[in-house]
Amino acid sequence: MSDLLFNDEPTDETLFFDDDDEDFDSIDDEAVDDGLDDDDDNLPFGELASSDTVGLYLKEMGRVPLLTTEEEVTLAMRVEAGMQAEKNLRKSPDSARATEWRMLVQDGLSAREHIIEANTRLVVSVAKKYMNRGVPFLDLIQEGNLGLMKAVTKFDYRRGFRFSTYATWWIRQTITRAIADQGRTIRVPVHMSDRIRKLYRIMRDLEQEYGRKPTVEEIAAQMETDPRKVQWMLRVSWQPLSLEQPVGDNEESELGNFIENEAEETPVKSTHDKLLLEKIEQLLQTLTPREARILRLRFGLQNGRSYTLEEVGQKFGLTRERIRQIEGRALRRLRHPRRSRQLRDYLT
Repeated sequence: MSDLLFNDEPTDETLFFDDDDEDFDSIDDEAVDDGLDDDDDNLPFGELASSDTVGLYLKEMGRVPLLTTEEEVTLAMRVEAGMQAEKNLRKSPDSARATEWRMLVQDGLSAREHIIEANTRLVVSVAKKYMNRGVPFLDLIQEGNLGLMKAVTKFDYRRGFRFSTYATWWIRQTITRAIADQGRTIRVPVHMSDRIRKLYRIMRDLEQEYGRKPTVEEIAAQMETDPRKVQWMLRVSWQPLSLEQPVGDNEESELGNFIENEAEETPVKSTHDKLLLEKIEQLLQTLTPREARILRLRFGLQNGRSYTLEEVGQKFGLTRERIRQIEGRALRRLRHPRRSRQLRDYLT
């Protein structure tokens, strides 16, 4: 039944959103009371219209008048009646009242759309507080609209709250979770993003209270957790930087230009190593040809590979013990002060 109010493919359990989403009973008083500021309905749309698309959207939605408390209740009652009619149609699609229920579904759909259109500026009011978090502003609005739609289906007008107060919580939830999913280069799970936001809120509160930045231990005590977990959450919250990020007054350079590539030798080190090898070769020339070749093989000076005593012995037709003796004698000769002081500048 494609004209059902809350689900094109209805099931026995769901309406518009899954039942495992938090209901109003699970929203604490602080979240509900933390609604809109008194002046949030008077939005500086001109300042937010950073693109033609956003500007047209804001202009269009600004034409829809705000709802009074009485209008909210009336519309909410129609939505509720439509939802109940939808349930009835699921249970008894062939009932004699099916036509009546379908009319209630359509009326509920119309009321639902009216509430959504009248509160789209509420979404912008919330979304503007989360700008520059890694998600485009228009995407924040779209995510907030999903929260607004969810709020319409879960709003209980009997509790006495204004719809805007209740919907704000859902809009914030969908926006903050979208930022957690999309706003970071490395995705952080939603539950961890929630804890990180709580961590930074506590840090701000403690800094205002103490007049200084709080210690990890003070934060942990406030959060009732282990200091090591606080340190871990702080590391998780770090944002990676782009190597192409402009730096400097004129932004003519990129961050990557100032980071050393440890996988490559610097010109200074390359020159130093080359001069050291040349000096070693000069000193090897003062030994016998056999001693010099044995040291080159043993210390990888010939082809970069260091050979074992056994392998060198096979090349010379000598025992490994004899090679060890020749190597020892050659090294003692190189350690003579007359030779060793030539390498001192390279080894300090």
